[in-house]
Amino acid sequence: MDINSLTFDIIGAAIEVHSALGPGLLESLYQKALYLELKERGHIVVAEYPVEVFYKGQKISENLRVDLLVDNEIVVELKSVEELNSIHFKQTASYLRILNKQVGLLINFNVISLKDGVNRVINPYYNKNHCL
Repeated sequence: MDINSLTFDIIGAAIEVHSALGPGLLESLYQKALYLELKERGHIVVAEYPVEVFYKGQKISENLRVDLLVDNEIVVELKSVEELNSIHFKQTASYLRILNKQVGLLINFNVISLKDGVNRVINPYYNKNHCL
């Protein structure tokens, strides 16, 4: 499945979850529900995907976690906040850069219509020839 089709399917799954649960719940509930919905749609999904951070060749952290990694391609960061701010976008972009993934989705479930909560984040540093 190409990146655009994959992101489209993830967004569709998120809309399904949002329609069923509505806004205003805990992020962890949306994460579990979206995980189940994506698995049901046949995707390989890893929840709380570990992110190892290196600085000058030294591992400095392995405590970071991406909410969902879908088909080893798309980083999905979930929020349930009043309003997304720039740090949420920067966090998602940093995960993309560290993991060398091309595209991420930043989804805020605390909205009336989920289309207002879905944001696509692109990694300008993505190197398709670089394997982790």
